[in-house]
Amino acid sequence: VEFIGEISDHEKSDFLSGALGLLLPIDWPEPFGLVMIEAMACGTPVVAFNRGSVPEIIDEGLTGFIVEDVISAAGVVNRLPQLDRTAIRKQFETRFTARRMALDYLAAYRSLTEAQAPRIKLVSSAE
Repeated sequence: VEFIGEISDHEKSDFLSGALGLLLPIDWPEPFGLVMIEAMACGTPVVAFNRGSVPEIIDEGLTGFIVEDVISAAGVVNRLPQLDRTAIRKQFETRFTARRMALDYLAAYRSLTEAQAPRIKLVSSAE
């Protein structure tokens, strides 16, 4: 494990593409893990703590591993080379491209606008 520090946006793809994996020892319930999706866009597997959005983003054993602690994270690092980087990229394309997300938002919007209005039964007061 090597700590690199901050890198610029234009260096990010090359860096992530060349990494064995992305370790995300997050300590809070992250609502949306953009860094995990950026890694998956490069075909890079992710090892992340089971917090926040992690279970919604990582497909266990396909795009990475969800772990409970540092010991568990260290235990799966040697399994990272077994994951198919092309399959990881395909999962990104299927689930997280801007087009995919826009289509999902449109579908949600349509389902809300096409839903029947709730039926409210008027009840006369006891007055």
